[in-house]
Formats: sequence, structure tokens, C-alpha cells
Amino acid sequence: MANSADTHCPYCALQCAMTLTPAAGPVPVALSTPAAPLDVQGRDFPTNRGGLCRKGWTSASLLNHGGRITEPLLKGPDGVHRPIGWDQALDLAAQAVREARARHGADAVGVFGGGGLTNEKAYMLGKFARLALGTSRIDYNGRFCMSSAAAAGMRAFGVDRGLPFPVEALDTASTILMLGSNVAETMPPFVQHLKGARDAGGLIVVDPRRSATAAFTADGAGLHLQPLPGTDLTLLLGLSHVVIHENLVDTAYVQERTSGYSAVVRSVNAFWPERVQSITGVPAELVRQTARMLAAGARAGGSYILTGRGVEQHVDGTDTATAAINLSLLLGLPGTARSGYGTLTGQGNGQGGREHGQKADQLPGYRKITDPAARAHVAAVWGVPEDLIPGPGLPAVQLLKSLGKSDGVQCLFVHASNIAVAAPDANAVIHGLRSLDFLVVCDFFLSETAAEANLILPVLQWAEEDGTLTNLEGRVLRRRRAVSPPAGARSELWIMARLAERLDAPSTYSEDPETVFEELRRASAGGPADYSGIDYAMLDRGEAAYWPYPAGSTGTPRLFTGRFAHPDGKARLVPVAPRRRRTPDANPGPAAKAMTLITGRLLEHYQSGAQTRRVAELLAAQPEATVQLHPAAAHAMGIGDGTLVSVVNSRGEVVCRAELSTAIRPETVFLPFHFPGAESANRLTEAATDPVSGMPEFKFNTVWVRPVAAPDSARMLQTTEAS
Repeated sequence: MANSADTHCPYCALQCAMTLTPAAGPVPVALSTPAAPLDVQGRDFPTNRGGLCRKGWTSASLLNHGGRITEPLLKGPDGVHRPIGWDQALDLAAQAVREARARHGADAVGVFGGGGLTNEKAYMLGKFARLALGTSRIDYNGRFCMSSAAAAGMRAFGVDRGLPFPVEALDTASTILMLGSNVAETMPPFVQHLKGARDAGGLIVVDPRRSATAAFTADGAGLHLQPLPGTDLTLLLGLSHVVIHENLVDTAYVQERTSGYSAVVRSVNAFWPERVQSITGVPAELVRQTARMLAAGARAGGSYILTGRGVEQHVDGTDTATAAINLSLLLGLPGTARSGYGTLTGQGNGQGGREHGQKADQLPGYRKITDPAARAHVAAVWGVPEDLIPGPGLPAVQLLKSLGKSDGVQCLFVHASNIAVAAPDANAVIHGLRSLDFLVVCDFFLSETAAEANLILPVLQWAEEDGTLTNLEGRVLRRRRAVSPPAGARSELWIMARLAERLDAPSTYSEDPETVFEELRRASAGGPADYSGIDYAMLDRGEAAYWPYPAGSTGTPRLFTGRFAHPDGKARLVPVAPRRRRTPDANPGPAAKAMTLITGRLLEHYQSGAQTRRVAELLAAQPEATVQLHPAAAHAMGIGDGTLVSVVNSRGEVVCRAELSTAIRPETVFLPFHFPGAESANRLTEAATDPVSGMPEFKFNTVWVRPVAAPDSARMLQTTEAS
């Protein structure tokens, strides 16, 4: 192992830079030893400037955690996983694939990927699924994270890159409107980029809760708009109404750089501020003040509009993100020197993970799988006939709904995703997993999904491998190996290469990350996400690499400065309108009170908690799920702070303790989604999806809340692991 390795954090898409060095004293040998083998230091980098959050500082403690899986495990008839050798494990996986294909056809084999995979592994997973497995049934957990913003960006701009500008550009903004993102807890080092707007009194946060980020607007630092859940689209239409009717539109920009203005004007006419107030609960004067602040900022120090999952994880998430883009275009923000629009990618490689082929409808380079030219290009790189590449598959929710069905997936491979906790309607997902003929999970811990697997394949952790990731700015970064992995663990690249051999797959499958990246460069060349001008050598020299980066160019730190990615170079203003939501579930009983559930994240945990719940310091800080309730609502239901409560709807039940707080609206409850079993928030979320993006409805679900008797609650909490 080298003396030190410069790399990036394994968690969120801010991808904070860090340096890993061997821990002082002897490196522990036993995996049960709690001490981390590496010391973590923050490294100066534009995104984090040396800072890390609690998750980053403790990230190395998982490398030799006692629960690490270090050899393949096969579930026996008694339900117990027992060690087997790699040859036997790979033979069993290949046999399961052949049997599923023989009995049900190629699409009976499915793959579920993850936004935490490196670019190389995400690329190879898409190739492996389509050529080695021969299936179209591949999608990934980014469908739960970025799909609505991506779909909105594609139709408005012609390309999707989370932040089409370096994050440092926010430093000089005088006004920032942030909708549905609590960066103070989800990516804490990001907040330093809000300081300029805060100091100017121009930070505007939209959130039904007074989150840690919303609290930054206090004392004259800005505004907190607290709409009813599910009404963000109406709020954005109201802001555009004010911009248009108070003559705040950047007319020259709109005429020169956009199309569709007249239709958008008509679409917002019915959303004057007082009507918006009646729907959203946001005072009309705050709607007007927000629009005016954004317009003034655009003319002065710069304005930015940023969206996050809170406004996108809805059945109308694409339209809501589109409404935010429309507002930004009316104000003349995208593609200018000091203003812009962007969306905050969540997962560590959420951006790169959706660019190179593990999405149901995409090929490498962010190409559409239905585009004949794209198919021909990728087929040539892979050295196969074009018709060997399947067509589009099913987006994640539909893929999961098909598990075990007669015409659905019978054999599933899961990589870097804990769908038993993270997917909507989790009880139905677990039932689907148990209905499969064969489930293969690649993981380094016994996650809740791995526990359901017939076969578990142990894989490498972040500091044990080389590769690249793409952060929320579209900047490609180097991940560097800093420590040797356990002897029994293998890279997913190695696993796919060995399985491809057993399945007599066409094309080649390298286990060397740099070799795979070289192929990725060729496969992406000419596509919207063109990486062809990037190589490991330039990244190792520390050169900034923002895609698109065609060979011979210097990359693109800021998109849209001259034109947008549509053929005519113009952005599309797309009229949108709120849609009627479905009828709520029936009331389960007179003692329960109907509330609106929103889910989200905590400072100490990440995603499904499969990693962070194994870090002692983080678990001690947030050891269990709590449901946040307004004191007035709690009092009406006879619920006190710390009371055990039942949160229930037709899909499932969560039993946890109540946390009373005036930071949340009285008709709303908040649950973190990091916890499993009886505390799993996604037992309650609906698997309804946005018709454009396939995004599930995570942020607007009807639930009933009631206190429960202590013995029953204790019994339910004790059965968490069993469930």
C-alpha cells in the first residue's frame, strides 16, 4: 500500500476530496477489530475546501468492520447462509441464468444497479446485462433519485447534467432559491457555497419543514417558504406568474435563446399569488417578494435556482422540475456568466451512474437505446451486431413489480442497492424478492436485501479499488486504491468477467478499471456525455475534467454559454399544470388521524443506512427512526414527545417514537428512510410513478398516526429484524 492516497468520499455526490494514510501503529489484521486501518483527512478541493461531514470522517471504519462479508455465501434450505468457494458460486449464478432464460426467455433475468458504482462498473454492468445476460431488464436506484430532474433537463435543455456549472460559481451569487433540498444535513460542506447569498440576505429555501438549511434564512439572511407537501408545482407557477405580470422577464434572453414563451404565459395565468396562497399556504406577499428577489439578483450579483429530491420525488416531479426550469429561463439565468439553474445529485456517482448504460433506456454516453445511430456506434465499439443489443427495458418500479410474476423477472442480480429498504412499497418489494427463483446480491455487508439472497457475492469497498466517478457538477474524478481488500472479496468487474466467460458472452469483459475506462471513452464518443478526451493520466495530474469532453477539447465547466443542446440551440419553455392526485386510503379507525407523510434524510445516515448504521458513532447519534410531528397535532391525538406511535396506511405500518417539533407543518409528518424492519418508512410509500421519469411518489403519502399500547409496540419493535 502506498504511503497515502488522494481520493474522494464514498457517500454523496459532492464527492469531497480526502487523503487516506495508514493508521498510526500496526494495521489491524482481524476483521472483528473496530479500529480503522486508515486515517482520513479532508483535502483542499473546490467542492469541500478541506471540510468533511461526520459520514466522511468515519468512512474508513467500515473497511475492516466485523460484519464484512469476505467469501461467497449460499442460502441453504434452512434459510442459513453458508460459505462456498468462488468457482461454485459463479457456476451456480451462471446456471440460474441459463435456467431462467431456457424456461422464460432472456427478459426473465434482471439487473438492478446503483448510483454508488464507479463509472467503469456502471458501464460494464449495462454491457454485461445486454450482451452476457441478453436481457433488457436493467435499471438502477438512480431512478429513485434523479430521474425527474434528468427528464426535465433533457426536454428543456437537450441534455442533463445536475449542475451545468462548477459549484464554486454559487459563491458570488446574491440570490439562491433552493427547493426541496436540505444540504445542511445531506451534504454539509456544500453550505459554504451559500454564504454569499446568505450575507446578502438572498437565500430562499422552500421546504415544508424548517430544516437545518431553512434555519440559515433566519435573522435577515433570506426567506423560508413552507408550502403544503405536494404543492411545489403550484408555487413555481405562481412565481412565474409574478415574473411575467410584473415585467421581470429577461425579454431579450427569452426571445433569443428560448422557444415556447406564449404557451407558458397562458399556462401560468391562473396562478396569481392569492390563489397560490390558497393552495400552498405560502403568503401571497412572500410569493411576490421571492420573484422580485430573483429578478433583482439576476441583474446584480447573480441568481441561481437549485432543486432537490423534495420537489422531484412525486408523480408530477418532472413537471415540477420543468416549472423551476421555466422560471429560470424567464429570468434569463441558464448559460449566463453569473446565474444559472441546477439540480443537486444525491448519490456518490448518481451523475455518472446514469450516463453509461445501467438505465433501462440508455446506452453509454447518455445515448438513447432507441436511436439507431447510437445503437450502431455502441455495437461497433462492442464488436457485436446491432440487433444483439436489446431494446429499452423497464424503469425501476416496474422492474421490481415484475419480480416473480409469470411474465416477469425470475432471476435477479442486485449491485450497490438495498432495495428491501430503499424502494417504495417495501413490503411488496420484499415479497417480490422472495418470489424469485434465484437472487444474487453483490455486497460487502449483509444488508436487508442481501439477507433475502440465494447467493451473496462479496465485493470491494471504495478504498480498495481504482476507478472514476462523476460528481454533481459533471466533473470526472479519480478514485484511488488505498488499502488491500480481504482475500475473498472481488471487484464487480472481476465477477462480470468470470460470469461472461461461463455464459459464452460475445465481446470482451476486462477486470482492469483503466482498460474498461478506455472502452467507455470510445463508447461515449460523440454522445451527449462525451468522455473521449478524458484519461487516467490527466486525472492523476489533477486536471479538471467536466463533460462533455470530446477528444482534443478542454472540457465544459459551464454548459449552455453559447447554445443549448437542442438542434436549433434554443431551450424549450414547456407549459405544465398540477394534476389531480389519487383518492387517499380509507381511514383505518376512529382513533387515527390522517396526515401527509414526507420522507427524507438525517445528518448521520446515508441512503438505506446499510453502511452508516454500522458506524458506531453515527448509530449512537441516531439509533432509531423517529416520526416528527407538530405539537398541536400530537396533542390532539394524545401523543407526547417520545411516545410510541403507529404510522399506518394500506401498504404497511411503522412503529417508532414521536419527536415533537414546531419545525414541521401541523398536517404533516416526517420519517427518515434509513431504517429497516418495523421502522422502515418505505413500508408506507406508494409505488405510483411519474409518467415521464418513472420516479416514485416518496414525498406525498397519506398515513394515519395514533399512539399504541406499549406492550404491542415493544413486540413490534422486537420483530424488526425478523420482518
